Amino acid sequence: MRIEITGLVCRYGTTPAISGVDLTIADGEFVALLGPSGSGKTTLLRAMAGLEIPEAGGLAFDGADALALPPNRRGVGFVFQHYALFKHMTVADNIAFGLSIRPRARRPDQAAIAAKVDELLELVQLPGLGRRYPQQLSGGQRQRVALARALAIEPQLLLLDEPFGALDTQVRTELRLWLKDLHRRLGVTSVFVTHDQEEAMELADRIVVMRAGRIEQIGTPAEVYAAPASPFVYGFLGQANQIGCTIAAGVARAGAVVLADGLDLPDGPATAWFRPYQIDVAPDGPALDGDLIDLSAIGARVKGTLSHEGRLVTLELSDRTSLVVGPCRWRPREVRIYPAA
Repeated sequence: MRIEITGLVCRYGTTPAISGVDLTIADGEFVALLGPSGSGKTTLLRAMAGLEIPEAGGLAFDGADALALPPNRRGVGFVFQHYALFKHMTVADNIAFGLSIRPRARRPDQAAIAAKVDELLELVQLPGLGRRYPQQLSGGQRQRVALARALAIEPQLLLLDEPFGALDTQVRTELRLWLKDLHRRLGVTSVFVTHDQEEAMELADRIVVMRAGRIEQIGTPAEVYAAPASPFVYGFLGQANQIGCTIAAGVARAGAVVLADGLDLPDGPATAWFRPYQIDVAPDGPALDGDLIDLSAIGARVKGTLSHEGRLVTLELSDRTSLVVGPCRWRPREVRIYPAA
């Protein structure tokens, strides 16, 4: 299913939740809506499902007006963060729920429903657990049941709202890999909400970075990480450092150190952003003064923190040769420059 969103606006009272969002999602694509709390990502997901009524704008599924359809006729499967399973129903009955409440003319017979449930239990790697109740399952197993229930109605669009948010780190990692493989096999157009940038980078074909109800940037994981469109995107996608600098005639300097040149940016104050692994300590040539205040070895990598003009800078190196806590000279190897707001 192809999704086209144009100028969508949703408000809670007088407070805008999403403000004029435009977004196209290709058939079979796996898209992540990424952003902090309050950025509008869940509201946008709920608007697609029909659980929020937009104040303005358009929503089309395969070219047809989806806003004219009630939620139960949109062909959407929804997976919530906290499972939303019926505690008094078995796993099998939870999965079968969407099929069993269909109008009689479209409702499969009991044998067909049972066969579908067994098929889905195999698909989500929970064979033989249909007679258990949700409270007899682990958190990861419950989330798989919730996904199986969403898939039972054979949706054309699968929506997932922080699907792994209630799980511990190891289970989250395992389920991410499993979900990515499942999407590859099923090919259902899928949109998931997350505030976890690692999750978005690992799962999504494209990432939609949201902030304050608007889209900051859309691109593949590699595109948004390597070429963030704004300081907000840079800081939100992975660990990041920033220091002040000045632009003059296309050259950005911090003190006497040239950070970047050939810039098509206006003269004046700016900020240089860089990743912890993009730092050289004790480099040849001009360098910045700092104080190395912390060092720790984690596997083959060395992580540290230095202080520079009252700002903390995190670094990550491949070895700690000649490194000691105390005064040091350092320089970012690669930077991205943004003019001061």
